[in-house]
Amino acid sequence: MSTRALKHLRAADPKLGAVIDRVGRYRPGYSTEGTHFDAVVRSIVYQQLSGAAAGTIHGRVMAMYGGASPTPAQLLRTPVEKLRAAGLSGRKVEYVHALARQVADGVLPIETLHELDDDAVIAALTQVKGIGRWTAQMFMLFRLKRPDVLAELDLGLQKGLQKVHGFRTLPTPKRLAQVGERWAPYRSVASWYLWRSLELDD
Repeated sequence: MSTRALKHLRAADPKLGAVIDRVGRYRPGYSTEGTHFDAVVRSIVYQQLSGAAAGTIHGRVMAMYGGASPTPAQLLRTPVEKLRAAGLSGRKVEYVHALARQVADGVLPIETLHELDDDAVIAALTQVKGIGRWTAQMFMLFRLKRPDVLAELDLGLQKGLQKVHGFRTLPTPKRLAQVGERWAPYRSVASWYLWRSLELDD
């Protein structure tokens, strides 16, 4: 896919094409370990935190279960105070418990989400308290490896577009989505390069 995707993106958006040339090969960090449930729990932990801080907290949570990811039943049996002590905020404890409860009760068939189309995945996940559109899109991008996901609410992507296209002000989510239409059907690939653009020296 990547060769075809890069050819399309270079033609559709020469400014992004220049970034592709500087960054080089497409190397997304797919989350292939464990289950879909593990991946969504990890996404909740990572919400609104830097990667390093979130990684530390996620590691502490896993350490509580012997270094493995907890099952829904294990999470539900874990007292709030213990999860808070690992570094999760009260709100995130509420969110992971809500997710675990819906999975355990069979309300959310999380391990078959890959069988659904993008809109259905977002609809299924966002009915869980604490899981918004961004978290669902990160799940589709890094867990399900969907090729055409653009998380228009992502601040990093907005900043990347501003840098790549030289916008004077930060583009709105709507503006990002509009510009991103030209990248379809490879908006996931374009997103990865926008994130990488922020690491480049001007």
